[in-house]
Amino acid sequence: MHKYHLLLILFIFGIGQAKSQDKSTIEIGAKHQLYSTILDEEREFWISLPESYGSEESAYKKYPLLIVLDGSSFYHPVTGMVNYMGRIGKIPEMIVVGIQNVSRTRDFTPDKIVTARENDFGGGDNFLAFLEKELIPKLDQEYRTEPYRILFGHSLGGLLATHAYMKENTIFNSFMAIDPSFGSWDAKTMDKKLKAVSPQSFNRYIYFATANWGKRNIRNRDRHVRLFESLNSQYEGEFPSKLEYFENEDHSSVPMIAFHNGITSIFEGYGIPYRDVENKEQLTKHFKDISNRLSWTFAPPENLVNRIGYSKLQSRDEAEKSQALEFFILNTENYPTSYNAFDSLGEAYELVGDTSKAIANYEKSLSLNPNNGHAKMKVEELKKKE
Repeated sequence: MHKYHLLLILFIFGIGQAKSQDKSTIEIGAKHQLYSTILDEEREFWISLPESYGSEESAYKKYPLLIVLDGSSFYHPVTGMVNYMGRIGKIPEMIVVGIQNVSRTRDFTPDKIVTARENDFGGGDNFLAFLEKELIPKLDQEYRTEPYRILFGHSLGGLLATHAYMKENTIFNSFMAIDPSFGSWDAKTMDKKLKAVSPQSFNRYIYFATANWGKRNIRNRDRHVRLFESLNSQYEGEFPSKLEYFENEDHSSVPMIAFHNGITSIFEGYGIPYRDVENKEQLTKHFKDISNRLSWTFAPPENLVNRIGYSKLQSRDEAEKSQALEFFILNTENYPTSYNAFDSLGEAYELVGDTSKAIANYEKSLSLNPNNGHAKMKVEELKKKE
């Protein structure tokens, strides 16, 4: 079996197991409905929350949104991959929203097209307005969302994702256009759209995947390459994008492999191994580079920084122990409402023998979470020693 396929099967069958409420069910999300005044119809969407969403330690956290088009096809496997990759720190944990279809040809096509038979093409901008003005504001109101949004679409969904990327104004920050159907974008139409691209588009990241269409492959690839290269030529500097060709995948088999590669491409470097971090300055620069590439601030993850801090704290080298404090302090600066960050800093000060600062940070942790039994015990214990 191909390595990629084996990994994907493991991802899919590994989804949501931490969310199981009893031995007979495994839950990976919930169904919701919203009446859209823009589309004048009821729309169904499915939501999967990160495994950490309900934990006390993560109560301060906000999560990026991943909007998945063709939700009935892709919600389950995408949710599995996102949960797994977020759990191991490869990408940020995020909220996954799968949009169920009513009419793909209407919702995913940005342009009116005259055909021999009557069609409903051309509703793409209305559908994007539903996402941006109705659905996402509702999600922002009801969940702890970070205003960093990713749009994933395959085929006609990839066409819509590309169109949204090229618009002057959108609330999406990154896009995955998987084997987008550019059949309606002949050379003249594509040139017109490229000419109208706003500089704003280049503040966003887009990942293109193109599959092997056999005898029609040259035509398919040429359209994707032509768009990518034209966008690249309009941007001065390193174009925040990637185009990937999958020789061994066709239009139907490419979406999940491309999703894995696409989300990895967007967050390239996010999952830096803790052993590779030598000092705070290196780590800070590393995430500053990621933030600059994505035009959004991504701080080093709290769990990663904690792990680095504790590994240095356990060193026999006194200089390394002192350096550990810098990482724990960094966490309190980046996550000032995390009681766990201050609890860990208190523990670090305690281990290096600074009792007064240990007490102060344990007390800060308690102020953020009065139910933190560890901090309460430590404050009482250390005050008796003063």
